[in-house]
Amino acid sequence: MSLRDALAIPSSQITDEAVYRERRRLLAAFALTPALGLSGCAEAEPPAPRSLPAASPEQMKAGFRTDEVLTRYEDITTYNNFYEFGTDKSDPSRAERTLRTSPWTVAVGGACAKPGKLSLEDLIKGLAPQERIYRLRCVEGWSMVIPWLGVPLADVLKRFEPTSKAKYVAFTTLADRKQMPGLAYPSINWPYREGLRIDEAMHPLTLLATGLYGKSLPQQNGAPLRLVVPWKYGFKSIKSIIAITFVERRPLTSWNDLQPSEYGFFSNVNPSVDHPRWSQKTERRIAGTGSKLFVDRIPTRLFNGYGDQVASLYAGMSLRLWF
Repeated sequence: MSLRDALAIPSSQITDEAVYRERRRLLAAFALTPALGLSGCAEAEPPAPRSLPAASPEQMKAGFRTDEVLTRYEDITTYNNFYEFGTDKSDPSRAERTLRTSPWTVAVGGACAKPGKLSLEDLIKGLAPQERIYRLRCVEGWSMVIPWLGVPLADVLKRFEPTSKAKYVAFTTLADRKQMPGLAYPSINWPYREGLRIDEAMHPLTLLATGLYGKSLPQQNGAPLRLVVPWKYGFKSIKSIIAITFVERRPLTSWNDLQPSEYGFFSNVNPSVDHPRWSQKTERRIAGTGSKLFVDRIPTRLFNGYGDQVASLYAGMSLRLWF
């Protein structure tokens, strides 16, 4: 069965024409995402303007959608931190399209009953795509609102049957100097690594993203597979993932390893805990129009506004000590 067939939804289950059309669009985009690199180095075309169906009360309550103004596709794809392709914000989008996204494999192992090395197609096969509109808050003090396309990380991890020793989940980014010219500069101890506690990884908000704005992820946004953890600072949402490992002890993560006093392991968005070199109380939202990149500063919310969904994960913990 093809990936498209595996993700197809019987028409008998669809009751509303608007929902039907949107779901089919998502299915098509999701099914094509892993295959877009067949010609070599893929890059998604900018999407045509579109409107999303109104979010249901259930989606809003779960945190899967927000009614805030979306950041423009051109801003999401040109204002990036992806040091593997350069350290300036514009470097990743201006870099040559050297990243080969197909074939792409992900090794899953560690404390699990069914480890394996799978193609991206097989990793997400049979999982219904979802569009999540999340706020993204960078530790540098800017933010976006992004319509992601992907699957819940928990649905993927459960397939490998993590054991009781799986207390954390570690993630690793591709590190190939031929494909990623930024690796020539020792800004980070490559490869880029990140990690979550197992309950964070299994939370319904945690997403494995394969696209944005209904299109496949561009190279600069972490093609072909990235993590999205909306209540944490953006550097926790690791890009271009090639390995997922269940571990018993807290894994080493890149920014925490480089400067632990500035970048905590948890890195939950918290306006009460400043970065040593700047305040975290407010943020510059990238949601402008015309030539204006930033709109007015807005207050930063604890857990990036997802406290109703995730605060219970940290009950009894000092958010200042465990930042």
